[in-house]
Amino acid sequence: MLRWTVHLEGGPRRVNHAAVAVGHKVYSFGGYCSGEDYETLRQIDVHVFNTVSLRWTKLPPVRTGGREHAREVPYMRYGHTAVLVEETVLIWGGRNDTEGACNVLYAFDVSQHRWFTPKISGTVPGARDGHSACVLGKAMYIFGGYEQLADCFSNEIHKLDTSSMCWSLVSARGTPARWRDFHSATIIGTKMFVFGGRADRFGPFHSNNEIYCNKIKIFDTETNCCKYVIFNFTPA
Repeated sequence: MLRWTVHLEGGPRRVNHAAVAVGHKVYSFGGYCSGEDYETLRQIDVHVFNTVSLRWTKLPPVRTGGREHAREVPYMRYGHTAVLVEETVLIWGGRNDTEGACNVLYAFDVSQHRWFTPKISGTVPGARDGHSACVLGKAMYIFGGYEQLADCFSNEIHKLDTSSMCWSLVSARGTPARWRDFHSATIIGTKMFVFGGRADRFGPFHSNNEIYCNKIKIFDTETNCCKYVIFNFTPA
């Protein structure tokens, strides 16, 4: 029988944060909590959960040593994503109440607890939040989200080659996925499975006619083809 076995308190109170597992530790970055200040620019907070000792710790702020280096540390945000490539966590997107949405790529060296901004090229995705990110090999795939400049939901797929640090917009074939934000995306094999999220009934623009998708969309990274899969669930 599947059941919960441990209940722990003392961690950060968060929603719309991003977390990755690194060995026996879980790194949690940023997020939103009612009552906290999201207008003052400050460094994103990093909380670490040790799955062996079952204890939370908060990493101290990074010393930036000047305004130029301060730009290499992401500001506090929510609705962003975090993925792990080797021993580097890549943070992308998200927003706060002062700066709005962000499209700068930030990297966090887990071994040294050091932030830096990799030099990138290519077609950089527009700033957004509520997107998803997942990794296949050394490629990070970004899907959907709410794009700030266009002021609409997105159904674009962007790829970052972390070997060359080059962004590209993927020309997906097949039935396009519905525009959405705050969904989930998971890589299994060479396919990306997208589920859930919030969308608008009439298209990419928000018209207060929200719908929540219950279909699974599959994107094949080898053929760049999209398709919907409908599953029939039988109650136990």
